[in-house]
Amino acid sequence: MALSLPEHCLTAEGVERRLGVELELNGLPLPRLAGLVAEQLGGTLQPQSEYEIDIETPLGTFRAELDFDYLKRLAREQLKQPPGELELAATELLGTLAFQLVPLELISPPLPLSQLVCLTPLFERLRLAGAKGTRHALHYAFGLHLNPELPDTDSHTLLRYFKAYLCLHDWLEEHEDIVAARKVSPYIRAFGKEYSRRVIDVHYWPALPAFSADYLLANPSRNRSLDLLPLLAWHDEAQVQRAVQDDKVNKRPTLHYRLPNSDIDNPNWSLDHAWRGWLQVESLANDEHRLAQVCQHYAAHLDQLTPDFLNPWKYKVIQWLR
Repeated sequence: MALSLPEHCLTAEGVERRLGVELELNGLPLPRLAGLVAEQLGGTLQPQSEYEIDIETPLGTFRAELDFDYLKRLAREQLKQPPGELELAATELLGTLAFQLVPLELISPPLPLSQLVCLTPLFERLRLAGAKGTRHALHYAFGLHLNPELPDTDSHTLLRYFKAYLCLHDWLEEHEDIVAARKVSPYIRAFGKEYSRRVIDVHYWPALPAFSADYLLANPSRNRSLDLLPLLAWHDEAQVQRAVQDDKVNKRPTLHYRLPNSDIDNPNWSLDHAWRGWLQVESLANDEHRLAQVCQHYAAHLDQLTPDFLNPWKYKVIQWLR
């Protein structure tokens, strides 16, 4: 079954929008993970190191890797200059420990929205092969990350999407049923109340340089449930790096939606679950009248003196969903 599509499927240039997907998991050896992807999608394996394998497919290059930058960098260096026995033993020990604690990550190329359906049988095959998600162990804070290309990269489009996301964050967190390990981790922190209140103000429509400055002052980190750094770096990489100084920020014309769980071992879960949540953001962002209404009501909610738990916004906002 094909995944639902947003109202706006084309970019301003008339090209089909794309989505990159990153899935964190464990329970499979890295070569097995890469091999399953190659078998399912008709690809060939191109190992880059012991901890990184590219899979060349008709859809583009997928990558299966251990999500441990230091170990990947060390392995690449050792390919260029073979280590001594002691160093090799230490690296192997570190790798053994890492595979127990650190997730594997499957990273797709940017896929046209109409081709996302190819990931559904792939995820099912990984589940049947023994892939484990974030609920399998208390220390697994694994996520499914979506990197949606925007219809346009101008400030007005970005702000519409960002305002919509801020208004829907609490509902999305409920929709995803975020596990405790991920809630307490630093990776998907929510935006602060004062900053959110400023952005959703009906008069807040700054030009991109001013918005970037505001965002980077309040959020100098990739660790947000919706990371805007890739798109801001797409416009001004130097400005972002001055504020963040993180070489993992890759400039691209996409948002980086980090909130969803990776429930790959749940037979009732699929990419469609997280995608349907994101489509609510798309819908609200592209209905400016409804967006203005929701922003006004959310601002009033944030300004109220009564505690949020008496009347949570995650339930209030449901009346504006589509």
